[in-house]
Amino acid sequence: MNALWTSAEIAAATGGTASSAFEANGVAFDSREVGPGDLFVALKGEATDGHRFVAQALSQGAAGVLVSQPVDGPHISVSDTTAALDALGAASRARTSAKVIGVTGSVGKTSVKEALFAAFDRAVPGQTHRSLKSYNNHVGVPLSLSRMPRDTRFGVFEMGMNHAGELRALTQLVRPHVALVTTVALAHGAFFADEAAIADAKAEIFEGLVPGGTAVIPYDNPHRDRLIAAAEEYAGQIVTFGRDPAADVYAREGKAGPRGTFVQAKLRGAELGFTVALPGEHWITNALAVLAVVEAAGGDLAAAGLALAELSGLPGRGRRLTIRLPDGDALLIDESYNANPASMRATLAMLGQERGRKVVILGAMRELGPDEARHHAELAAPIAAADVGLALLVGPEMKALAEALEGRIDLVHVPDAAAAAAQASSLIAPGDAVLIKGSNSIGLAGVVDALAGG
Repeated sequence: MNALWTSAEIAAATGGTASSAFEANGVAFDSREVGPGDLFVALKGEATDGHRFVAQALSQGAAGVLVSQPVDGPHISVSDTTAALDALGAASRARTSAKVIGVTGSVGKTSVKEALFAAFDRAVPGQTHRSLKSYNNHVGVPLSLSRMPRDTRFGVFEMGMNHAGELRALTQLVRPHVALVTTVALAHGAFFADEAAIADAKAEIFEGLVPGGTAVIPYDNPHRDRLIAAAEEYAGQIVTFGRDPAADVYAREGKAGPRGTFVQAKLRGAELGFTVALPGEHWITNALAVLAVVEAAGGDLAAAGLALAELSGLPGRGRRLTIRLPDGDALLIDESYNANPASMRATLAMLGQERGRKVVILGAMRELGPDEARHHAELAAPIAAADVGLALLVGPEMKALAEALEGRIDLVHVPDAAAAAAQASSLIAPGDAVLIKGSNSIGLAGVVDALAGG
């Protein structure tokens, strides 16, 4: 059977009723993404109702639609489309024989998820599946599960959260064989009492492990022991990774340079030397996490090393672009998708290794809680350590950092991304290395587009 889903299978999984027989080769809940042969799931959200877009989805070639009210065209009728999407994701997980990996963490989970996909896909091309984009929430995770092909051998699923209890629900859907926490740091701090509470929320991922499953934990993190204690109840084995030689998977050697990072890794059953194509000290740790998971899942370590050597940055997460200027080019490092204090420090350290004048276009870090001003002001130290010559700061939350940097470097502070986009090109010179980073809600992707054309 080549179809991803038949209408009979969808009806059986969701408890719905099929209007007619059809086959679907994809699943989507955003009508803009619907293509020929897809199942369109008409979700009811706070802002809009997907049922308004059923006709559009069918006109774009949807094979059928999943709905909770009468419509024309081939459909599966259910009482609640959100619950039905959960059920479809659960049915996909139940039928697969794939090794399933769950990934969460305060920093790096999307990048590591993509690196894991590359590692497994290098060994078994076309038989590895992963969450697309950052589909990591209560609708993104079941959507990603429901899209998993029947013959998948490795499935990699990102899970995110900003409140306690969210990961508990998601991991019960994913039921990973291997569950990874990349790190614990201050992210979404406005919703938690402290970092220990964030660690507890991240540790919920272990609750969904299949019997005998593996928990993969960052050894160098200050909350390591808390994560281990949480994992012990659910994991058949616990594997740690980090720079410290006491970790199960560690770097005997790690040299980060501006064009890549060499790592000599000691694993539980092997030793591997390789180069990570992406620069930055944080990619040493990311690579160790990838290898720890690949080894735990029974994957091909040699293929993983080759995949790490071929990685390229994702839009908003390390993509390197060229800014064309009248008298020469400048380097643009696109980290515009998200930001918290830990990821800011890591990317600023990476910027410090680049040649030429260093320029930062930094947007506010959101959801940091009552210490927001202090966390922004404390970026002054890593900015100085990176030898930044010019800072364009975006958003009112950046006032504290602007005050901390006043008189120390060239400084421009603007209210929003539109103002930043209007001024940025006039501030950049040939040979500059420009880092753009901020919380996604600031909209710095527009500044990236303005400078490099998308």
